Amino acid sequence: MPADASAPASTADGTLAIEGPIIVSNEAEAGWSQHCDVLIVGFGAAGAAAAITAKEAGADVLIVDRFNGGGASAKSGGVVYAGGGTRQQRAAGYADTPEQMQRYLLREVGDAVTPDTVRRFCEDSVGLIEWLESIGASFDSDQPPPKTSYPPDGCYLYYSGNEGLDDSAAVAVPAPRGHRMRDAGLSGKALFAVLRRRVEALAIPVQTQCAVQRLIVDRHSGAVVGVEVQRLLPGSAAAVEHARLIRRAEAVHNVLPALADRWRARASLIEREQAQRLRIRARRGVLLSTGGFVFNREMLARHAPKYLANMRLGTTGCDGSGIRLGQSVGGVAARMDRVSAWRFINPPLPWAKGIVVDRHGQRFCNEQAYGARLGVAMCEAREGRAWLILDAGLRRRAIRDALFGGLWAFQSVPALLLMLFSPRARNVAALAQRMSMPPQALEATVAQYNAAAQGGDVFHKSPAMIQPLTEGPFWALDISARNPRFPCPAITLGGLRVDEATGAVLDANGCAIAGLHAAGRAAIGLASNHYISGLSLADCLWSGQRAARALVASAAAQTAAA
Repeated sequence: MPADASAPASTADGTLAIEGPIIVSNEAEAGWSQHCDVLIVGFGAAGAAAAITAKEAGADVLIVDRFNGGGASAKSGGVVYAGGGTRQQRAAGYADTPEQMQRYLLREVGDAVTPDTVRRFCEDSVGLIEWLESIGASFDSDQPPPKTSYPPDGCYLYYSGNEGLDDSAAVAVPAPRGHRMRDAGLSGKALFAVLRRRVEALAIPVQTQCAVQRLIVDRHSGAVVGVEVQRLLPGSAAAVEHARLIRRAEAVHNVLPALADRWRARASLIEREQAQRLRIRARRGVLLSTGGFVFNREMLARHAPKYLANMRLGTTGCDGSGIRLGQSVGGVAARMDRVSAWRFINPPLPWAKGIVVDRHGQRFCNEQAYGARLGVAMCEAREGRAWLILDAGLRRRAIRDALFGGLWAFQSVPALLLMLFSPRARNVAALAQRMSMPPQALEATVAQYNAAAQGGDVFHKSPAMIQPLTEGPFWALDISARNPRFPCPAITLGGLRVDEATGAVLDANGCAIAGLHAAGRAAIGLASNHYISGLSLADCLWSGQRAARALVASAAAQTAAA
């Protein structure tokens, strides 16, 4: 049943309030303000890729976005996970194949999607990079650096996952698959700019400050035929103030989240009081590409409460609005407890040669693994609490790397602060007492680790990355999720269940909901199990294209049948 039309446009913290669907019996009853073939809800990487693909196939496309576009994609590192023999890989001397890429990815993707979907993604990977290059993106083939959370300027091809770990190398030949867009600094903004320019070149209209709150469903067929939006009048004083508040909130969120939320609440009030309601007809279908839900505290508390202490990574629009829109017409969400928490301890590289322990003084992971593997293990089973144990030698080398190793400020500054303001003790037992850990347990953990330098580490850490901890004093760096000096960012990975061939949203019976598709983090995809750098962005682009092709093909089939 339709929700009350007087329901608020958004909640006090800026989360968009989603209302129930509007049921219409005929076109006249609907009262459409606009018409299009394909309506894209959310203008990030997934939405842009879908819009471009649909427009190039001849569809009349319209994009609507609650803010000004870009979303989390524009704030990302601009890394696209790709392989199978890209031009950049070949130039760097790596003979990667779709089969090797698939073998590795199956370990990370698990059962989030079928092996056939992984295979198709890997087979399409070279073409995805070539498509991005064809519209203006630039990638390169520099020799990969040592394993790092994000490569320095000048390095645009790197190992962005766990390919080099012994357990991964045993099943697939390692190859660097992190393709970073060429640009200074974080490259996500530049990559999205390429997508935006292509949208503009194709004359695809984009309506900003236009929030979709309700889907419109045909009473007879049950198909989604359009949306109702709340739109601020372009150029109005309300629109200008709304944009200013959101810019300020995004600028300070990582350091002053409470202040940012207050500004979001003020922007929401403007939406609630001054936006006008319009209805848009989508003849071929609606695509939901609004991102995840890490900014929706209520959804996070309900589905993934272990991650409430983590820093929210993304933008204000990552509030689950697309997921909730799909659910409002019978769509089913899954894997909502899956979150990626990023606890990177490399760089500085010497950190990864130490050990990570829980409050009981026990190791629980391979320290050289990709940071999301460590972060999830810490948050899921260790109450979000962990400490990195270093001896004096490793700490000295880590400080040197942080100061003179050419690291990004977001890598070096937190590392230095953590090393400067962490407790130390003359020996391991004394350090354990300072940390309220069982001294014998920590001593046994360190002794076992030191012995593993000769081989046989229980977590399969490479011998070259095992540095015996023998030189006092010893240090305990608090890498817990709640440490404000060392934030642990998180993104959500769950979303709407979709047909893996078309991106159509599925209901509880596994049947496609006519006229409704989803892509990116609003949908279950390749990144909905374990995250590795670049996989989410690649999945957004790939799933956006997939849904657009299906929407256009479906319309073409209907036309041919008629």
